[in-house]
Amino acid sequence: MTKKKVQTPAVQSLDPLANTKPTPGCKVCSALYKQWKAFSNPYSPDYDPSKATDRAVEMRRHSHGEAK
Repeated sequence: MTKKKVQTPAVQSLDPLANTKPTPGCKVCSALYKQWKAFSNPYSPDYDPSKATDRAVEMRRHSHGEAK
């Protein structure tokens, strides 16, 4: 009896940082978003996925001028 090879379908990994958006009216978010776009664009001379992740996390975690 010959075993039939079954090819499993590819799994698509969705990038959770792809929908990174700045908080409207926040100057810090705007600056971080601009950096994030440059770091996440593979055609940019500044391309650096690690730095892009750092900017996205920082954008999500900072207080937007509110007291902590």
